[in-house]
Amino acid sequence: MSQYKSIIVAVDGSKEAEYAFKKSIDIAKRNPEAKLNLVNVIDTRSFAAIEAYDRSMSERAQNFSEQLLNDYKVKAEAAGLANVNTIIEYGSPKTIITKELSNIVEADLIICGATGLSTVERFLIGSVSEAIVRSSKCDVLVVRTPD
Repeated sequence: MSQYKSIIVAVDGSKEAEYAFKKSIDIAKRNPEAKLNLVNVIDTRSFAAIEAYDRSMSERAQNFSEQLLNDYKVKAEAAGLANVNTIIEYGSPKTIITKELSNIVEADLIICGATGLSTVERFLIGSVSEAIVRSSKCDVLVVRTPD
C-alpha cells in the first residue's frame, strides 16, 4: 500500500468541510510522513460587484479565512499531527485547488466535503467537489457524512 505524502483538505466553514477535515486527520495519522495542507479559497467572483461599494468585504473574507484555518490547525496539532500547513488563495476554488495548488504542494490526495447544491445550482454553477473529481490528477476523497 502506498503512503500519501501531501494531502490537501479544502475547508470553507461548512458542515461538509468539517466532516472532510475530520476524515483528513484520520488519513494523515495513517500516513505519518504526510504534510496536511489546510486550504481555504476565497472565491473573489462571489463578492466582486459588492466590493465596489464595500471595500471591507475582502478584508473580512481574509480575516474569516485566517481564523478558520488557524482553528483547524490547532485541532490538527491537538490530534497529534506535526506537519500542518495553512494556505489561503484567491480565485475560483475549482481552478485553484486542482490546477494550481495541487501542483505547488505536490498533492497526492485531495479531500473535500460534498456540497448540498440543488439540481438547478449544480447545473448553473457546478459543485466544487465535482470539479475536483473531474480535473484532479491525484486521488480524491469526497466526504459526505461525519462517519
